[in-house]
Formats: sequence, C-alpha cells, structure tokens
Amino acid sequence: MSEPAAASKPKALSTSSTNHTFCRTVNASEVAASYTAEITSSIQASLSASSSAQRPKLVGFLCGQKDSPSVTYAEWTRKACESVGIEYELRLIETEKNENDEQGQESVGGAALGAADLETAILEANSDPAVNGIMVYYPTGAGQRQDSYIQQVVTREKDVEGLNFSYLFNLYHNIRMIDPRTLSLSLAHSAQLSAKQQNGEVNAGHLVKSILPCTPLAIVKTLEYLGVYNSILPYGQRAYGRTITVINRSEVVGRPLAALLANDGARIFSVDIDNIQEFSRRRTTSSSSSLPHHVVKDSKYSLEECLRMSDTVITGVPSKGYKVKTDQLRDGVVAINFSSEKNFEADIKDKASIYLPSIGKMTIAMLQRNLLRLVEYQKILAEQPALTASV
Repeated sequence: MSEPAAASKPKALSTSSTNHTFCRTVNASEVAASYTAEITSSIQASLSASSSAQRPKLVGFLCGQKDSPSVTYAEWTRKACESVGIEYELRLIETEKNENDEQGQESVGGAALGAADLETAILEANSDPAVNGIMVYYPTGAGQRQDSYIQQVVTREKDVEGLNFSYLFNLYHNIRMIDPRTLSLSLAHSAQLSAKQQNGEVNAGHLVKSILPCTPLAIVKTLEYLGVYNSILPYGQRAYGRTITVINRSEVVGRPLAALLANDGARIFSVDIDNIQEFSRRRTTSSSSSLPHHVVKDSKYSLEECLRMSDTVITGVPSKGYKVKTDQLRDGVVAINFSSEKNFEADIKDKASIYLPSIGKMTIAMLQRNLLRLVEYQKILAEQPALTASV
C-alpha cells in the first residue's frame, strides 16, 4: 500500500479566552483523516480490481467482563473497520461464567467461544487463511507474564499490533525495512539475514516496512502532523533538537515510544513510577552496529526539571488521581494524553500551544494501516518461497 499523502497542517490557532494565550485543541480524528481516506481508497481499489478479491479480515480476541474498558475499544474498532471496508470479527473468551455473560457478549457483538482456551483460539486463527490480522485486547486477566507470552503466540504474518518480539527488535535496532520472506525465520536468523541483505551479500528481494506498535506509531505520526517533527530534516532525523518527556514506560507503549523518538534524534525523558531514564540516539560506530540504535541511562533530573526542559510532554498514566501540574510546564508546550484518564490539569490550555486529549482514533487508523500492510506481505509470501536459515 502506498504511503498516505502528507497530512495538511493544523488550521490557525484559536485564542484562549482566559489568559489571552494561544492554544489549539486537536482531535485524533482530525489527525487520522488522511490515513482513513487512504485506507478506504486502497480497499475499494482492491475490490474493484478483481471480482474474487476479499475484504481484509481482522479478528480480535477479548477476555473479561462486559464493563471492561477493552469492550469500548473493541466496539470502536468494529465501527472504524466497518467504515473503511474491513471485515471485523470479535471472538470472546469466557474467563468465568455468570448470569450476565450472555448479555455482555451480545453488547459487543462477539461470537462466544465458551471454555475455549485463548492460546488455542489464537493458534487456530494463525493457521486460518481467511484471517489477515489478529489482535488481542489486553489485559487478558491472566497476568502480565501470560500476556507477554500471548503477544508472541500471534504469528508475525498476522500481528497487526506489532507486539511480536521480532518487530520490537526491529524497532529498537531501527530496522525500518524488512524482507517479508524472512517472517517465518527465527529472530536470530532473521536478524542475520537482514544484515547480509544490507551488506549486499544476499538478494534483498521486495523490501517492505516493518510493523510498528499501533499507539507509539500513532503518537509519532501525530507529532509529524503537529509540526513537532521537522520535515526539512532527513527522514530518520526529524526529531533532532526536540526534548520530550514521556510519562509511561510500559512495554506496550511507553518504552517503544521513547525508543522511536530517540531513534529519530530527540532527547527523551522516560518517566516511570520507579525512576526517570534518558533515551538518546547512539553515536553510530562500526563496533555498535549490532547494538540498539539508542542508549538509555538513569537521569539526574527530577520530574519537575524534565518538564521545564521539554517542549513536548506525552502522558499515559491509567489513574484518575494522576495529574501533570500545569505550573511546572514551559510556555507553549505541546501536550498529548494517550491515557483513558485525563493526566493534565483542567487549566492545561493556559500553558500549552497545542493540546491533544486522546489518541484512540489515530491508534485504530494505524491498526488498519498495519493490517493492509500485512495483507500485502501475505500476498508476497504466497507468490514467493520463504527464505531459509541457510541462505
């Protein structure tokens, strides 16, 4: 699939009526509009080109009760997929039986799997040629260690969330292009082959973009749209000169996001409940080619000091009680919230130049974008033999 056309720049800033400061609230749907249009157009073109063409199919797995936040996310995903022409199927995994289970299943439009085991259900979807993409709504309720394991059960060919370890390896090592024929290889062999391809020792074949985790990718694309990324600089260096605080260091969003931003040249303060770390781009040397593209060290600064140095602050703390203090932010800060809770104080627009209160719709757009890329990879694999470890 071709890259979406460059998103138009935000409209003129509106004036806050309180302190005569300039702040614009940007909605994620505005940022996602160009990507959604491109995805819709691509699907329609594919269906028009062949009478045998099928709509891309995404399957989601949901564990838990009907009042879970994941249920809302599943419903958003369903509506968003249907609006662009993607077939979406929700498969429910019953974690416990009670009198409300049936009603809860109907509320999200899913097909209950009864006592089916989540891992078994994912493996079946992995081998089903009618399924193009798989996602799991976390947490599953089985604990963090089991959730981390489940992320690796989803096959790379269908991992729309980009959470398979091989995709995360590519992210941390700044490997942006891959040969889809390597997806069936082990991580070690895939990385070795990638190095040989880059050195010209092996025919690289048809290179494609590596899949990235949806929410970190959504935030990076949002920063591009907002102009935080400098489009004049070369691709891969466009965050150079930016200082960004990311308050969240989860393995699904916070840490990958900090790495992506550092790989693009930014100085990142990564804030977690235990400590603050600083991510920065590694100075490339011949001896560091096999190391991650960025370096991480403990920060000597307090959170307040990090905030005052940062031109952009990104928060994702899932707690109603957590708030970033407005008076600790620098004037004109770009403030982005990706938590389901509002992490900024109510007067954030008195300090911020741009405020984005949620990222959800952009995350779903990146999920759909990843799905269409996987469909492309699957077609390549169907037409060309997979590479072997001996190549």
